[in-house]
Amino acid sequence: MSDTTPDVIFHNGQFTTLNKSQPVASAVAVKDGKFVAVGSDAEVLALTGSGTRKIDLQGRSALPGLFDNHTHVIRGGLNYNLELRWDGVRSLADAMDMLKRQVANTPAPQWVRVVGGFTEHQFVEKRLPTLEEINAVAPDTPVFLLHLYDRALLNAAALRAVGYTKDTPQPPGGEIVRDSAGNPVGLLLAKPNATILYATLAKGPKLPFDYQVNSTRHFMRELNRLGVTGVIDAGGGSQNYPDDYKVIEQLDKDGQITVRLAYNLFTQKPKEEKEDFLQWTQSVKYKQGNDYFRHNGAGEMLVYSAADFEDFRQPRPDMPPQMENELEDVVRILVQNKWPWRLHATYDETISRALDVFEKVHRETPINGLNWFFDHAETISDKSIDRIAALGGGIAVQHRMAYQGEYFVERYGAKAAEATPPVKKILERGVKVSAGTDATRVASYNPWVSLSWMVTGKTVGGSKIYPERNLLDRETALRMWTENVAWFSNEVGKRGRIEVGHFADLIVPNKDYFKVPEDDISFLTSDLTVVGGRVVYGAGSFASHDDNPVPPAMPDWSPVRRFGGFAAWGEPEGAGKNSLNPVRYRQMAAACGCGTSCGMHGHQHASAWASSVPASDLKGFFGALGCSCWM
Repeated sequence: MSDTTPDVIFHNGQFTTLNKSQPVASAVAVKDGKFVAVGSDAEVLALTGSGTRKIDLQGRSALPGLFDNHTHVIRGGLNYNLELRWDGVRSLADAMDMLKRQVANTPAPQWVRVVGGFTEHQFVEKRLPTLEEINAVAPDTPVFLLHLYDRALLNAAALRAVGYTKDTPQPPGGEIVRDSAGNPVGLLLAKPNATILYATLAKGPKLPFDYQVNSTRHFMRELNRLGVTGVIDAGGGSQNYPDDYKVIEQLDKDGQITVRLAYNLFTQKPKEEKEDFLQWTQSVKYKQGNDYFRHNGAGEMLVYSAADFEDFRQPRPDMPPQMENELEDVVRILVQNKWPWRLHATYDETISRALDVFEKVHRETPINGLNWFFDHAETISDKSIDRIAALGGGIAVQHRMAYQGEYFVERYGAKAAEATPPVKKILERGVKVSAGTDATRVASYNPWVSLSWMVTGKTVGGSKIYPERNLLDRETALRMWTENVAWFSNEVGKRGRIEVGHFADLIVPNKDYFKVPEDDISFLTSDLTVVGGRVVYGAGSFASHDDNPVPPAMPDWSPVRRFGGFAAWGEPEGAGKNSLNPVRYRQMAAACGCGTSCGMHGHQHASAWASSVPASDLKGFFGALGCSCWM
């Protein structure tokens, strides 16, 4: 094979390239992980050599690979195989059935963990399970259930495992809810930050190293299944560098990374932030690594005094008076070392104070050109957007409002929620902006939920919070997940489009993204996912092309073995039945009025799941379990 012969050609497709000078194509050629030709079948197939692999896309639509601007894949991967994911599950009854079965399958002293990625509003019942219901299905196995970053539910066995008793003092920034006798009931509240939730979860058993490697591979494959080909990892609480990065480093060494990963370094301890960044800027070189795993700067936490946690059930927290001085110390270190940074900021009050610091530093040492940016920015003002533009910064938005929109409206009103964050306005003002998820805890890792949220203005609970004037068209939303993200990883011109010279990352969705009904966008998956020309995921008629077989999830009792991931796809006729099909979900939601109780039988389905019914087949027992929409 000559030096110019393509390694692989994908042909007979309908490519949306996002390259304005060549918006569509039917074939692409890949050499050494990059696109070397984009055009018609005749043009591209003419380049075929004796060793070129050819893959027929069967006339299907193809898009650039999706690129998440903010997620927690490194932390999420270490624990993915331990977690029962309720992401995308559309009924609490189904979720509780999953919990009950996983409890039966989990050996002592292991826990069953549901760690974020869902909201009570996604369930047709519009509520969380009660502690009584959780204790009924899990009397002896510890259960830890994290809902967003506002609360955790622990059954009695979990309270015993973590050692919370009448004598346990109240933690700073959180609340252990107690009964009238002072005993913990199993409810932990973030007030106003999630430290108590992090700390309690950290008490659970961890996987050994080889299991963590397997777990991270399964998480990356789940992302590939959804069309994700790249992420920027935003660090995370209790994620220690370099210790917690050894697994991803091993996967990089073994050539087993299937999601390109740029990582930001997140400070580790309050009051020691300056020392962290002084040390890291000496030991870590910006951009060190390769096209699959490399350093991307600092953040999302730079200093703890600047972290305004995003629990919209709680009043907006005011940052302490020392915020500016502490932030300035760290930003000066970063600027001196030409490190970009990202800063978690939910509220404009925090953003405007941080901008005071950035402007002060900028007057002495310019920061434009450093690709620095704010994360989240739900309530950012027009003035702050303009100040960011003047300093050459960006804004990375995530779909947290798709999970918390109802709480935001409850606290601040529908009018205030109409542009949270004001994505359309940021785009119109020419500020760099892109999209992501902030998975795996405060939102799900599913990119299609984010795309749906930007196009429809609806939460996962179906509430329409954005008016038409603040919505994006489908192509603009897709650019938010592809070419726009490249600036945030300092890779403009290298990725994000199907274009000669760009990384050969592409996906073939299971349905045409541009043609499915708007309300079906969040149900999309990928049938073919390609990273650097390699097929990292294939399903259906493309399954035979899959170059990325992954061994079964470890340990053998892992929830991943039975339920898969998002919407319990591993059981399409079981736990996933009500969640994988949009028509099925709409029928279920219309038929069932479980916000308070079942209209037919006058009780809540989740309570019925937890009860001891005299039937060998729970789903078949009509009388106890409610209306026929569960059949």
